[in-house]
Amino acid sequence: MSADVVGKAMPARFGLDDLAAMNAFDAFGHRYETSSEGMLSVMPPPDSEHAVIATRLTIWLAMAGWTAEQIMQAAGIRIPGEDGDSGRIPDLTVWSKPQPPSVWLPITDLLLVIEIVSVGSRSTDKDTKRYEYASAGIPQYWVVDRDNAQTVTLHRLGPDDTYVERAKMPLAWLLRTEPSEHLG
Repeated sequence: MSADVVGKAMPARFGLDDLAAMNAFDAFGHRYETSSEGMLSVMPPPDSEHAVIATRLTIWLAMAGWTAEQIMQAAGIRIPGEDGDSGRIPDLTVWSKPQPPSVWLPITDLLLVIEIVSVGSRSTDKDTKRYEYASAGIPQYWVVDRDNAQTVTLHRLGPDDTYVERAKMPLAWLLRTEPSEHLG
């Protein structure tokens, strides 16, 4: 596809229906998201290391009693904004109760968002999403780095609606604790 075709076909702002269609029809597994300012992000498909980290965290949460309907991988969330809703697809989400089927879930019952840093997503995961999720009032945000220790940084929403770093630890150490120690 040529640049002039793409430029003519691009909307001024991507809505959540646009993103849903783009995600559904992408043959290569990219994730399409928008920021609160309407900036389109195209995330590459996750690799096997990414998938293993997400699976380990999912099993850890499930073994502690969270149901499959409360732990979701790659579920779209609708983040309300002044200029319209944005859409993000976190790597893992934990909910206080099961959610109804939807492409873009409201954040009402969302307890925790986990992002696993991938090549090309570092600044989005560590800065942009951190700000957006805090502004939306999501109680906790964890970031898993892809360093040798797979370091997990746990953030909790503070009284000024910004995240405060609570702990930083290797994933292997986190998985030897109880989720209730961190999600309480």
